[in-house]
Amino acid sequence: MAKQTREHAEHPSSSRQHGSSEFDSKTLDALRNVEEIRIANTPPGAKKKHRATIWVVVVDDDVFIRSFTGPKGKWYRNVLANPDADVEFDGRAIHVRAIPVKEQETIEAVSRAYLEKYRDSPYAKDMVRDEVLPTTLRLEPR
Repeated sequence: MAKQTREHAEHPSSSRQHGSSEFDSKTLDALRNVEEIRIANTPPGAKKKHRATIWVVVVDDDVFIRSFTGPKGKWYRNVLANPDADVEFDGRAIHVRAIPVKEQETIEAVSRAYLEKYRDSPYAKDMVRDEVLPTTLRLEPR
């Protein structure tokens, strides 16, 4: 029981699964260093995939994305409606599932990661505005 509690404390998302739901170290390193990714998914009722270029951060070996435009962002609404998506970067495509993050501690850690990784961008502070914080999503490979 103590081990379960410790694991839960280290990974506070209640929907966290182990095993195939974790990115390998090579992918994590690439995502830590890549400037932008494309997220692609097919919204319900659509025939074609919608793609958007977004920023990505890695916190404690978990991968996170967030909508620059907050909840009104088209890609974000599409992913909420259909959380299965593809992440495209460096000539690769990885099938993922996007899971909303509710834990305040995790959201704050993601904000710090955005400010650190994109510190040279004038848009970094926009990624930590109050209205975009609820759009934080954790990605799990499928």
